[in-house]
Amino acid sequence: MASFGVLPFILLLLVVKCSARPLYPLPSKINRQPLQTFRPFNIAHRGSNGEIPEETAAAYMRAIEEGADFIETDILASKDGALICFHDETLDATTDVAEHKEFANRKRTYDVQGVNKTGFFTVDFTLKELKTLRVKQRCPFRDQQYNGKYQIITFDEFISIALDAPRVVGIYPEIKSPVLINQHVKWSDSKRFEDKFVEILKKNGYKGSYMSKEWLKQPAFIQSFAPTSLIYVSNLTDLPKVFLIDNVTMPTQDTNQSYSEITSDAYLDFIKDYVMGIGPWKDTVVPVENNYLQTPTDLVTRAHARNLQVHPYTYRNENSFLHFYFNQDPYAEYDYWINKVGVDGLFTDFTGSLHKFQEWTSPLSHNDDDESALLHKIASMVSNYRKH
Repeated sequence: MASFGVLPFILLLLVVKCSARPLYPLPSKINRQPLQTFRPFNIAHRGSNGEIPEETAAAYMRAIEEGADFIETDILASKDGALICFHDETLDATTDVAEHKEFANRKRTYDVQGVNKTGFFTVDFTLKELKTLRVKQRCPFRDQQYNGKYQIITFDEFISIALDAPRVVGIYPEIKSPVLINQHVKWSDSKRFEDKFVEILKKNGYKGSYMSKEWLKQPAFIQSFAPTSLIYVSNLTDLPKVFLIDNVTMPTQDTNQSYSEITSDAYLDFIKDYVMGIGPWKDTVVPVENNYLQTPTDLVTRAHARNLQVHPYTYRNENSFLHFYFNQDPYAEYDYWINKVGVDGLFTDFTGSLHKFQEWTSPLSHNDDDESALLHKIASMVSNYRKH
């Protein structure tokens, strides 16, 4: 027979059950929810930049809140060698640099992948100067209310956002435009851009091959369009690397190889010794003509035959980016690429949409303790009983 001392404890358990609130502390950074690995990775392309200006702390925090597995960034360098998170080599499109009269004489013209490009280049500004700028939304049809609110962030600041997340969130940094950076930025120790890139990863504890214990603790992919950079860093770290593949008309930025060459069987056989995956533009995997999908190529099949993962880019919700086949429905696009094409990860501007689709079709867990689910089960049991 239970004593009166036990009854309060039982009542307390019932209160906890009904409120669904834990009495124990929330998981610490040492014991966080692990990275999911049973479904394709949700890769937040420049953060949740469909909602908030790209590559900002706010965009990355929103992506984590919305369920991203990885937050993706492009790494460039400042004049004084600081590594920053920024996509374009120039500041013109996504900052207010043009409004800063003190920088009016900084506009330059440089060769970028064989093309003369004019603008305000990150390599001509110190980190302190870059921090005075404010970021704005790239696309005029997206929410403009956050323009002018956020700074450019550094690689270290980006990493801190991932490490401070309430669950394990991976990072997916790109060695961006290494040819340009190595031409215009010189470090006092005579090291290369790629050396500095890996140094920051190591300093922050990133190490381990794909799916190793160390990697699962702090997951990271290193990506680049430059195969020589990927080969170079393969001698510096065993973190998994992803070879990005551009449009069919764009040669590689460092070796000037054509699309057909770098997607050939011979090249895939070569590059697989240095990378664990490829990141192609999605319209090269499944060609598009007049906004209609054509017959898929065999690139995914050939990559998988070599144990290479495939992480295409970029998935966007707006109708202007959705091909007619998907009837203006981003869920239909995700379903096609995940369940028909069979990709292993997706770069998306709308992390929340991809997460909701995946939770709908392949949820992380079924919460049997949820009160509504429990009541539904009870009602179902009662209904079945009455039928008998």
